[in-house]
Amino acid sequence: MKATIRTQGRQFTVTEGDILTVNRYPESQAGSSVEINEVLAVGEGDETVFGNPLVEGAQVSAKILENKRGKKVIVYKKKRRKGYERKRGHRQEISVIKIETISSP
Repeated sequence: MKATIRTQGRQFTVTEGDILTVNRYPESQAGSSVEINEVLAVGEGDETVFGNPLVEGAQVSAKILENKRGKKVIVYKKKRRKGYERKRGHRQEISVIKIETISSP
């Protein structure tokens, strides 16, 4: 069974057993469970149920495998002939989750 979910500001189409990297869930530990109630569509083929905007009663449960930091992104600014140069780095906090169950209404 497939489901289209919205979590941490992004949309994903998932099946059971998928592993995703999403923005970090606040105050979560590795090994804890997360219930995702924002399900936009669920089912397969002719049995697909679409929400308006969400499917009532549908739920996806996921397990947090680890919390870590993503790759470093370098932000470099320069204005030519002015002597202006700035270099900053940023690492996004991310969670790696595994989809365990998808329940439809």
